[in-house]
Amino acid sequence: MLTEPLQNRRMLVFAGSYAEEQNQGVYVYEFDESKEELTLLDSAGGLKNPTFLNVDPSRNLLYAIAEGLSPDGAKIAQAASFSFTPETGKLSPLHTFNTTDSPTCHIQRDKADSRLIVTSYHGGMVGYLKLSSDGSTAELTDTRQHTGGSVDPERQDRPHPHSSFYSPDGKFILVQDLGLDRIIVYRTDDTGEQLIRHSEVQLHPGAGPRHLTFHPNGMFAYVINELDSTVTAFRYHSAEGKLETIETVPTLPADYDGENGCAEIAISSDGRFLYGSNRGHDSLVVYSVDGETGRLSVLEHVPVEGKHPRHFGLTPNGTHLLAANRDTDNIAVFRVDRDSGRLTYTGHSVNVSKPVCIQPFYV
Repeated sequence: MLTEPLQNRRMLVFAGSYAEEQNQGVYVYEFDESKEELTLLDSAGGLKNPTFLNVDPSRNLLYAIAEGLSPDGAKIAQAASFSFTPETGKLSPLHTFNTTDSPTCHIQRDKADSRLIVTSYHGGMVGYLKLSSDGSTAELTDTRQHTGGSVDPERQDRPHPHSSFYSPDGKFILVQDLGLDRIIVYRTDDTGEQLIRHSEVQLHPGAGPRHLTFHPNGMFAYVINELDSTVTAFRYHSAEGKLETIETVPTLPADYDGENGCAEIAISSDGRFLYGSNRGHDSLVVYSVDGETGRLSVLEHVPVEGKHPRHFGLTPNGTHLLAANRDTDNIAVFRVDRDSGRLTYTGHSVNVSKPVCIQPFYV
């Protein structure tokens, strides 16, 4: 348990990327909040496309998805575990283990640090894994295959789950399926090892739900829709594990008519502001959040200081946002005005090859 005051802690920033196995793909930076600068501390190779990460700061563990090959040469999904040293940021590889039969794009850990769930966009499935007691490895206990499609003939001809997130109380897992225009909610059986389909909510045709975030009050959830550049707000009924649609709002300015696809979404720790990324318009959209109704109002669109913002991370204290721009190979640092929610580019950026995921943590 971390009990040291925040101002005395060190902030590490973990980044995953597209990379070949022979190249570096996972990076560890220190973020100096006063200077607003990122400094590379360590990196690790040996993994193909360790794009998405999950950090367990209480046990100094890092999990990264990766791609492997089956004995017959087919692509399969793997995950790798690392330990890290908080004082130096040094990564130490622990184990690489197989997960699903198709490459994954997302990984999450439960609150008890006993389970992982991985999401396979191309395989149309989610995989549920049981962690070992020390958290260094995991064993697949269940997979759930989605079926069907939606209206986009190219992107929605089959299921494409893009992310899986635990509900605030940890009782349910919400899976955003871009290919189905649905969010499918799972719970576990009595053994805790099998997933049971619990409920679902249908989004409007062609939405393409990608990532989700919960309001800190637990009453609302927000999903960013990749295909039609919108955000859908939901009321979350925690006892029933169900979502009720409130509204859908655009992520783009009204006068923009170019191509775009959305990616990441995150909410401030006080729940007053919501952020989303636009790839194509190459911007961050900022909304104010009505804490009573859950409704959103656009505050601004901010250039992302690069191209294709695949992901971004808000620092734990909410003072900065770090944006991973895949196509310009950079992570850009923005200052967050805690009172207004607005963003200001600090002028600081670091070069890193094809960044995909940013995870800042105090250690």
